[in-house]
Amino acid sequence: MKYDEKELLAKAKRPGEIATKLHQLYHGKIEVLPRCLVEGISNFNVWYTPGVAVPCREIQKDKNLVYEYTSKWNTVAVISDGTRVLGLGDIGPEAAMPVMEGKALIFKYLGGVDAFPICLDTKDPEKFIETVKLLQPSLGGVNLEDISQPKCFHILDVLRKECSIPVWHDDQQGTAAVTLAGLINAVKVVQKKLEDVRIIFMGAGAANIRVADVIFKAGASPENCIMMDSKGPLHKNREDIESNPDLGEKWHICQFTNDACIDATIDEVLEDADVLIALSKPGPGTVKKEWISKMAKDSIVFVCANPVPEIWPWEAKDAGARIVATGRSDFPNQVNNSLGFPGIFRGTLDVRATTITDEMCIEAARELAKTAEDNGLRDDYIIPTMDEWEVFPREATAVGMKAIEQGIALQPMKRDELYKKAETIIKSTREKTKSLIDNGFICACDEDF
Repeated sequence: MKYDEKELLAKAKRPGEIATKLHQLYHGKIEVLPRCLVEGISNFNVWYTPGVAVPCREIQKDKNLVYEYTSKWNTVAVISDGTRVLGLGDIGPEAAMPVMEGKALIFKYLGGVDAFPICLDTKDPEKFIETVKLLQPSLGGVNLEDISQPKCFHILDVLRKECSIPVWHDDQQGTAAVTLAGLINAVKVVQKKLEDVRIIFMGAGAANIRVADVIFKAGASPENCIMMDSKGPLHKNREDIESNPDLGEKWHICQFTNDACIDATIDEVLEDADVLIALSKPGPGTVKKEWISKMAKDSIVFVCANPVPEIWPWEAKDAGARIVATGRSDFPNQVNNSLGFPGIFRGTLDVRATTITDEMCIEAARELAKTAEDNGLRDDYIIPTMDEWEVFPREATAVGMKAIEQGIALQPMKRDELYKKAETIIKSTREKTKSLIDNGFICACDEDF
């Protein structure tokens, strides 16, 4: 395959080269604007004192009315401690803020969800849990983000059990849903079946553990699949994992994958494998071309480390991979949780689901896959792009209907009503943003990006 590597590398580096300048230009990526009618100061007699006392008293009598009288119904907090940010590691809560703001921006623009970044100055999981629980009265949901393992598993488990609002960890459930969507279509393109393919998971962090779990629940055969950590394949004879109480999630994977207890290097394990799903150390060079060349015919390679994939996609294709996906929007086949969380939370909030189940995530994945299939699958199009905004109300509808089916929706509605509500909110957000740009309230910049 012929390609201009210098040109491709320059394009890949461009977002990072202009990011600091543009972040400084805008001084942040989100702001708060009024939702209600304000034509003059007299309006505040209703929006604030004295009029506001009446809805306050009504909420005091019935707490559920807070969803009717305030923005709680559409408000999510993106909460992190900055201990595992993108591929950057433990960079601290202040340095994590640009990522959390970016997440909030995507929530709003793609899902119509009002999201606010909250970075906590603690690494103590119990303080983290306590803080989130204390914030519940103001929030309709919580998106946990960029928390190191193993505490991310503990934090999510406790908060899902003890909170009255939906809490999820996007690096686990969101990444899993979008990866499953891409895989569903990738195996269709190469004319293989999910239950038959041999999958190698490279990286045993929170994201890949949950990706594997959801893929298995969707029909893949775990006994024929292998997950790799820094010491080699996971299997039930890994005493170093069994004896470590902090590695319970890893040990869980050991119990039902790699049935033959294969213990080999990554290049040996990849021989004749159908699929590689890498969520490990940022590249390039983390995955070698010669490893991919050993994979089965029509191999599928997901290299989703951020900010740089484990191998450049053109190198993977050159090594023989038929389908290559990354986590970046500047390459084809972006398998990134940005395709998941805006629609999933839209549907969750609209039916007031009390939690976000794995079944809701799998339903979102199937709708994502179906949307791309409706548009025509090909090697470089296995999943919708974020430009195809129609995917988000479809996804929201699928998620909301699954929540209703599971009996966890406090505000059930018919499918067409749910779709119309999601579509209206998302479309309105995009039109408002365009209006702000057109009228100069969001200033233009001289960078092409």
